[in-house]
Amino acid sequence: MGTLLVSILLYTVARLLLVVVVAAIIMGIGALAGVTVPLLVAAVFGVLIALPLGMVLFKKLRVRVNTQIAAVDAERRRKHDDLQTRLRGADGK
Repeated sequence: MGTLLVSILLYTVARLLLVVVVAAIIMGIGALAGVTVPLLVAAVFGVLIALPLGMVLFKKLRVRVNTQIAAVDAERRRKHDDLQTRLRGADGK
């Protein structure tokens, strides 16, 4: 579970940094063109551009998080099934 949290944190930070970098690039290009791009506009476009870009750039991180989530879910399901089996056995059914 600890490695899952680290992986999720790493993936989240990477995605947020990508949004910041894309927004900074948008503002920089605007400044070079002599246009003032508002921060909110750059941030919105940064999010829109970073969504698909992050899926491609951080595929390994995303796959790692998904694999770890599946492992945690499988363990939870196994424990649930084990508990249900023991409860049925305690009833005598």
